[in-house]
Amino acid sequence: MELIDLKTNIRTSRGNGAARVLRSRGQIPAVLYGPGSEPVMLSVDTVALEQVLKKSTAGEVLVNLTIQNGGATNRTAMIREMQTHPVSRKFLHVDFYEIALDRKLRVGVPIVTKGKSKGVELGGILQIVRREIELLCLPLDIPDSIELDITDLDIGDAIHVRDIPLKAGLELPEDTNFTVLTVASPMREEEPAAEAEEGAEPEGEEAEKKETKSEGEDKK
Repeated sequence: MELIDLKTNIRTSRGNGAARVLRSRGQIPAVLYGPGSEPVMLSVDTVALEQVLKKSTAGEVLVNLTIQNGGATNRTAMIREMQTHPVSRKFLHVDFYEIALDRKLRVGVPIVTKGKSKGVELGGILQIVRREIELLCLPLDIPDSIELDITDLDIGDAIHVRDIPLKAGLELPEDTNFTVLTVASPMREEEPAAEAEEGAEPEGEEAEKKETKSEGEDKK
């Protein structure tokens, strides 16, 4: 996985008012935190952050943060959370989580399929149960995606997470096994049974019996 450079600045002002001022100047309030270190309040240029997101093709985004203001320092981090406005979708706040390049992380990696299942060719339905799986790996070994070849899958076949071959350096969390995708049988539409219409006139012998009974009642 690529480590993308991103420049940031220390910020000393806090609160909603200060955050609004930052955003009006094209900056986004941010914070850097991690195990064993104090949180650092930062601001990030909006355009620079958008460029980072465009460059990254993976589910996780790793950045080499250059913290300016006086003497520049570098910290390796991943984008842990991004808050956006519910209507305008503009960035409101960014959380960076500091990482060590020699320590494994638990990350989510998207699943992509390759080919067309022979079961689908026969009318089956491809059902993707999980669109991403969790892996343990070093930050720079995080794959952009996990590709699954589904060409040989027939109706009723499935792929479980333990069936997926992983490259060296990639691990599954312990005791993890679940269905990732399956090829289900096509749904058969059952023809509804014909129901007698309410109030329908009886026919044949039954009609004659009813008519005879009715005449007898009229003579009483």
